[in-house]
Formats: sequence, structure tokens, C-alpha cells
Amino acid sequence: MKELPHIDDSRMLVGIDTSDDSGVMKISDEQALVQSVDFFTPVVDDPYDYGQIAVTNSLSDIYAMGGTPLTALNIVGFPIASMNKKILANILRGGWDKAREANVVIVGGHSVKDPEIKYGLAVTALMNPANIIRNSTAREGDALILTKPLGTGILTTALKNQKLPDDLLQIVTENMKRLNKFASEVMIQHKVSACTDVTGFGLLGHLYEMMEGSNKTAQLFTDQLPFLPEVFTFINKNQIPGGLKENRNYLKSKIAYPPHLSEELIMGMCDPQTSGGLLFTVPQEDSDICLEELKNAGDSKAKIIGIISESGDNRIIFKQ
Repeated sequence: MKELPHIDDSRMLVGIDTSDDSGVMKISDEQALVQSVDFFTPVVDDPYDYGQIAVTNSLSDIYAMGGTPLTALNIVGFPIASMNKKILANILRGGWDKAREANVVIVGGHSVKDPEIKYGLAVTALMNPANIIRNSTAREGDALILTKPLGTGILTTALKNQKLPDDLLQIVTENMKRLNKFASEVMIQHKVSACTDVTGFGLLGHLYEMMEGSNKTAQLFTDQLPFLPEVFTFINKNQIPGGLKENRNYLKSKIAYPPHLSEELIMGMCDPQTSGGLLFTVPQEDSDICLEELKNAGDSKAKIIGIISESGDNRIIFKQ
């Protein structure tokens, strides 16, 4: 979109000039319209679960901005001539049920004939323009919190290769289906300074983007990073998604890895996430109570994973 003309509209509070998670347009001094769109191909075999995951993922960009999603439109690609329509019905039912859990109304949508299944939402939300949370406004001294464990890309790759046991499939599915609504509500109560949701660029890609935009450095506590079970085992079994390799290649000129970091850990931090957690910064004095409230709200694997410091030679410094 960089080839398009610059948006010259004073109502546009967050547009395409930055790497924020949603667009925001001012309606009045008290209200702003927040919009986002996301869709992807299936990451699990069960149509209902896939629908739930796709909707959870689509809503996360809104929650990362601190907005309240209200309505959504389905976006569907489906091989209607060659596949049972009940599969599509179950995908849409899963999405509908997850949207209702989030108090979001799906008001319609659009579908196209497509040889590959795709599903997601275009989401509309409201918020007070004074309360916009961006990914480029992290404060020096703030604690860095991650709300969901990492490793969905690696485990779903193992699933595609028929190597993932049923118990791990259930764990990773529940992780991807968990709404970031509750985490967003908690962080808003604790002077959050910056936030993004961890998705396709992996933890390191999104954290680098956050620090670059904020002109800060993150001291990342690698021994505190939460991972889903058996992630490193499947890395060693070469269950590596293509997106992980792309992320690592993109970051190789931007991040310096110290010798003590294992190859497995670096891969885990570069793993592209589907419906990952929120990554946000809050004052250190609020971080412990914020973490406790996150866990009480159901984000049991949430962790304080770092501290924000002034800008240095590296955007991310790895600490043990």
C-alpha cells in the first residue's frame, strides 16, 4: 500500500503509515471507529474449531488497540462444488459461537468459490480516541508481559504432518481458541503503554517492531518465556513451518544472538503464531498485580518476560 497516495484526513488517528494492528478514525471527541481484517487457511482439521480459532485471531488486533469489537463480517473462500457444505456450515457455526462469546454480532459477509478453504472476519469496533494503545509507545522502565505460550506454528506443522498426538492437539487448539478479550481488559486497568498481538512474525518479529517504533530496547528474559508442551521436541524432529524460516531470515540483520542461546530457543522465538497472545508493557510497580489478574482471568501461562530500557545498539538484548 506504500504505492498509494498518503491519507490526508485529520480524522485518521491511526492509518497505514505505521505498523499498528488496526486502523482508527475519529468520530467525535469521545468516540473513534476501529477496523481490522484477518483470515487464513485451516490450521486444524476440525471445522468447528477452525472457525473458532479464525474468529479469535481476527478479534485480537482490536483487543491489542484497546478497542471494543461490536460487529463483524464473514470472509469466506470455499470449494463449494467439491466439498460437503456441512463443513462450511460447521466453520461458520464455530465462528458465530466464538463471536457471541466476545459479544460481537456477525451481521453478514461475503464468500467466493476457492479451491482452498479460507475464513476470517472484518471487524468494526469503538473506543475513546484518548485511550488508543499503539505498538510504538513503550516506556522506558516498563515491564514486558506475554499472555499466551509460544509454539503454535511448530505444533500445527506437526499436525499437518500427522505427527501430533491428540493430547497436544487439544492443548494447542484450546490455546488458539482463547480470546484476548480478557487480557485486554486487564492491561487497560494498569497504565499499559504499548501493545501488539503475537501472530505471523513470531515473538521476536513483533517485539522488534515494537521496539523500533518506540525507539527503545527490550531486555528479554529468555528463561521466563512460556512455551507449549513439546515444542523443542518437535523442532528437533524438523517440524519447522516455512514462516519460521522466513522470520529468522528477515531478522538476521536486525538481531544479534549471543552464543549461549540454543538453536531450539531461537527457533521457538521466531515461530509464527496463530491466534497468539498479547505482548504489552506496563509500569514495573503494576506488573505483579497485572500478572496475577491475568491468571485469575484465565491466562494461566502469562509471564513477565522482560524490561524496556533506553535505546541502545540492539533493539533486543537477551538475558537469562
